[in-house]
This record gives sequence, C-alpha cells and structure tokens, in this order.
Amino acid sequence: MSLGNVAINTDYACDAGERARLLQSPSVGTAPEGRRGSGGTSPAGAVFIVVNAALGAGLLNFPAAFSAAGGVTAGISLQLVLLVFVISGLVILAHCADACSERTYQEVVRGVCGRTAGLLCELLIAVYTFGTCIAFLIIIGDQLDKLLSAMMHSTAGSSIPWYADRKFTISVTGLLFILPLSLPREISVQKYASSLSVLGTCYVTTIVIVRCIWPDKEIPPNEIPSSPSSWIAAFNAVPTICFGFQCHVSSVPVYGSMQQQDIKRWGWIVTAAMFIALCVYTGTGICGFLLFGSGVDQDVLLSFPSDDVPVAVARAFIIVCVLTSYPILHYCGRAVLEGFCLRVTAQEPGEDPSRERRRRVVQTVAWFLLTLLLALFIPDIGRVISLIGGLAACFIFIFPGLCLIHLKLSEIQEQKSRSWWALLSYGVAMVTLGAFIFGQTTTKAIFVDLMG
Repeated sequence: MSLGNVAINTDYACDAGERARLLQSPSVGTAPEGRRGSGGTSPAGAVFIVVNAALGAGLLNFPAAFSAAGGVTAGISLQLVLLVFVISGLVILAHCADACSERTYQEVVRGVCGRTAGLLCELLIAVYTFGTCIAFLIIIGDQLDKLLSAMMHSTAGSSIPWYADRKFTISVTGLLFILPLSLPREISVQKYASSLSVLGTCYVTTIVIVRCIWPDKEIPPNEIPSSPSSWIAAFNAVPTICFGFQCHVSSVPVYGSMQQQDIKRWGWIVTAAMFIALCVYTGTGICGFLLFGSGVDQDVLLSFPSDDVPVAVARAFIIVCVLTSYPILHYCGRAVLEGFCLRVTAQEPGEDPSRERRRRVVQTVAWFLLTLLLALFIPDIGRVISLIGGLAACFIFIFPGLCLIHLKLSEIQEQKSRSWWALLSYGVAMVTLGAFIFGQTTTKAIFVDLMG
C-alpha cells in the first residue's frame, strides 16, 4: 500500500446511475464506456502505475519486518512465497473483470461473488483507507520529531518546547495542509503524488543502501539474528509484506484503462511491476536490517541520527509524499461513505449542490478528526500496519480466491477437467491462507500490539 496507492481510483466514483453498488461521487459522472475510447494506458504506463501503487509507506517498515521474520533468508523467502499469490491474485482479478465487465475492485467482487461480498468489500476498503490515513499521520509525527530535533540541536532526554511537541506538530500540520487538501470535491493533486511517491521511496532506498555500505560511526552495533525463533515467529513479518505489496484495489481500474486488455500481457505487466517493487523492498529491508539488526525501529528512518543531512532530506521527501497522499486515500474512503449515503437515502446524484457540500464537509472533518485523534495516541506505526496488514490479506488472498471459486462454479460443464479442479483448489487455498493470515495477524494486533 503506497503513499499514492489509490491515485488511479477516482474510477471508484465513475457511475452515479441506477446501480447503487458503485462507489458513487457527485464529482465524476462519466461512464466507463465513455473513457474506454480515450486512448488508454500503455503497457509501460501500466507497469509504472502498478509499481507506484505498491511502493510507499510500508517501505519504512521492511527492515523491522526482516528482523521480525528472523533474518535475511527468512524475510526473502517469505516475500517470494507471498509474491506468487500477489501476482496470481492480480491476474485473477483482471480475468474476473473481463467476465463481469466491471472496472473497479469492489464492482468485480460484487459482480462475481454477489451483493453481500460486494458490501463487505466496500466496508473493508473504507476501514483500510482509514487505517492507512492514521499511519500517514504517525509518519508525519515521526519525521517531524527528528527534523525539529536536528534543527534545535536537542539531545535525548532534554526537554522540548511546546511547539515541538509531537501532538502539536501533527495537529498543526494536519490542519494547515491535509484538511484543506481533503475538502475539495475533486482531488487534482493526485497527478503530483505519483511522481513524488516513487521519487521519495527510491531516495529512501538509496540512502539506506549507501548507509549500509558506509555506516555512520554513531550507529551502535546490534545483534543480527540469522534465523527465526520458530516458524510462527516468521509470520510477524506477514502484515508488513501484505501492506507493502497490496496494490490490488488499484489494479482493476488500471487494467480497465489499458489500450489492449489482454490477460497474458497483463500477467507480464504485473510480474514486471512486482519484481521492481520486490527489488526496492528487499534492498531496503536487507540493508536496514544489516545496519541496525534487531534494534531497528519500526520506521527505519528513526534509527538514523537526527543530524544526518541526507537522511533529513529523505524525511522531508516522505513528509511531502504523505501530505499529498492522505487526501487521495481519504477521497477513496469518502467515496465509500458517499455510496452508503446514497443507497440508504435513495437519493439521485443530481441533488442540491449546497446539500452535497455540507455532507462532504461533515464527512471529511469527521474522518480527519478521528484519524488525528487515533494517530496522537498510537505513536507506533508498526501497530497500525500490523492491524491493516491483516486487511491487506483480504484484498490479496480472500476476495480474489472467492472470485475464482465463484467464476469456476458458474461454468456449465458436464465433465470437469483437471484444470478446472486445479483452479478451484487454488481458489480454496487462497481463501484458506488469507483467512489464516487475517485471523492470526489481526488477533495479534488487537491483543498484543494494541491492548498489550
């Protein structure tokens, strides 16, 4: 899940017509068919968008994920195993999108699996974007703490002035920048967030690799585990990996926008995109883990000294990326809320503009204040990622697996072939594994990370 993870997802709000199942927004009224003939996305462009959808805030947590997994070997092995399901899930969603002629993730789930599954999918998208917005605010607080500490030359344990307090800086930054960017009916800043996200994440990766090769003398040596304490302990890294590689919600609109919608070509596109993301995540994870060992922070940039100038630039990059990406995530979550409101009240899209404006302002302010309040009292990004990482497993495993199962069961065949049984079994395996990951990581996040 990246800083610009859903920049493409203005398609959520694409059709405000009779089908209430679409995530409606009064800001967009163009039907999918009307956009299909407008040129489309090239294969190279699709690779870039999918990479941008994957890269992002989870990057900062990968060194800690390698530490939690029990070393480099366990971390890489876990990534490679999960990547098989990540890529296959992206291909399954594209195939299902062709089968039901839908263009967004939740539409595909509803079209293939039914109304209940579609409603659950919308709800989880809202919760996932809400949790990611909390993580973004925590990232802002983490990086501002280090930047202000370096500017004021403060040392550990020394008192800080009120204006440098974490709660004050997060609140002021959110009120001055994030809330105004989230209020508009349309989020035009999306086009800038994609380039900033990719540039920022690549710079962070470069800095971590360079510092691993030429470490700072101020960094103390730490224990570097070579293997996990148990096979269950390796699952501690799964939420971060799922959070990092979750680009499935954005993938369906990307596939629908392509010039030539071909499953085989799409398979090569997502394979190339995930390989690039794998290189970036693995480079950051390995080098950050080898540099700080078991003492690495949940946010790897927090492990570096405050007065490291290149790292300070990386912190500034991340802050700017988050400031532009929070409104995008909020926009998608707000689209879900808007869809619920339109269905419950049975309103048509062409309502009074002033009434729509009031509802949008109320939704936005309530969303912002709730995420801000939670970010102030949950200062550890690892706790948030461990919780929403379980939700990411639903988008990677459970819903694609359910779509595959329903699609195969809907086929009318007198005699089922081996490939039919193989695909059905694979769908069942995806749902089973996804349910296990979701249950294990969510239970741990609630009872250990949050309540503990």
